[in-house]
Amino acid sequence: MAKKKKPVKQPTKTSTHPTSTNTPSGSVAGGDPVFAQPKPSPDPTGFKNPVTDQKDVGLANLEPVPAPVSGAAEPIVTLQQVWGSAGASKVAAIQKAGRIVFHSVGDTGSVVGPATQSLVADKMVSDFDEASAADVPSFLFHLGDVVYYFGEGTYYYDQFYQPYRDYPAPILAIPGNHDGVVYASDPEPTLDAFLRNFCSSTPVVSPDAGGLSRTAMIQPGVYFTFDSPLVRILGLYSNVLEDPGIISGENGGNTTLDSRQVTFLQTALARVKSDNFTGAVIIAVHHPPFTGGSEHGGSPAMLKDIDSACKKAGVWPHAVLSGHAHNYQRFTRTVNNYEIPFVVAGCGGHSPLSKMRTTYRTPYKIDNTLTLENYDDTDYGYLRIIVTKQTMRIEFHPQSDGSTTKTPNDDVTIDLASHTVTAS
Repeated sequence: MAKKKKPVKQPTKTSTHPTSTNTPSGSVAGGDPVFAQPKPSPDPTGFKNPVTDQKDVGLANLEPVPAPVSGAAEPIVTLQQVWGSAGASKVAAIQKAGRIVFHSVGDTGSVVGPATQSLVADKMVSDFDEASAADVPSFLFHLGDVVYYFGEGTYYYDQFYQPYRDYPAPILAIPGNHDGVVYASDPEPTLDAFLRNFCSSTPVVSPDAGGLSRTAMIQPGVYFTFDSPLVRILGLYSNVLEDPGIISGENGGNTTLDSRQVTFLQTALARVKSDNFTGAVIIAVHHPPFTGGSEHGGSPAMLKDIDSACKKAGVWPHAVLSGHAHNYQRFTRTVNNYEIPFVVAGCGGHSPLSKMRTTYRTPYKIDNTLTLENYDDTDYGYLRIIVTKQTMRIEFHPQSDGSTTKTPNDDVTIDLASHTVTAS
């Protein structure tokens, strides 16, 4: 990898470990989490710390995956926990309504400035202005690549805290490859800043927040189950390579990784069965198993690991969400007689967007098990997902429609009991 330019000085760090109880000045350690700023403010027009390493991106080596804080086979965090003292009432309201709404998107970090990030973040914030409280999102699940090009703490203010300063709900995340990659001379370990900002033991104000109010998330690790009413999201970390995504040692194919994430996935899916959980089950991973994008390929070995865990547990997800390819794509995969949407939403703000390999007339049948149903390689946007006791609806909302447009440009509805899909 090319020699790193002199980096912008990072804020003083109080800890590099997610279990730290050190508290930076002005934090709320032991108290409730904070999400949005007290008062809205205009979008910034530039970065406080411009990205100085755009020419330093090169071939990356696999990095070790940090163990979850608890050491459990299935690290779990719940919606009630991430909302703090408001969590019990939040859960009760969702259960009473029989409905949960949330956002998901990846690749929100940018190296050229905040404009495209702000467009998507601002439109997501507009979803909190709803006539019915049941339509208001409960959280955002980020699909990775929070910052670029390297996951340094100095970039979190400009590329995460500032764009989402008005987002009034919890933000959880799985790391993307850029969140975990390190340049050759960097003394910091992989995922150091991600752990500090998303895997804190308490909702403290991170030194990387630059004085903004949002507190660090309390995830139990970089792979975990997010347990909420009506939906469980099983998040995986697919490491630092540009392609492909990798979640295991692949039967000795590499010695840096092990089988922990495959065991986690199998354990989490087995608990879906043992709990008789009838809600939606989503697998989230940064690298897409399938993509028609021009800049990234799929990850067949990673998909094989996911399939292995599903087969052993006897449980298949209702959807698989990914980022990495910088556009929107929706596939339907038929497996085990189920129809499973594989949705790529890597259009959260990273510029430029990535074109597809060619112009497809959709639906485009790739083989007997896989169909490209729809795509958008010209718009930034995000997913709005609605889950009831019977169905899950995944909507794609492009920012170009404006903040007052509520109708999605693409959507798919999954029947939870039959694993069949219908689309508008």
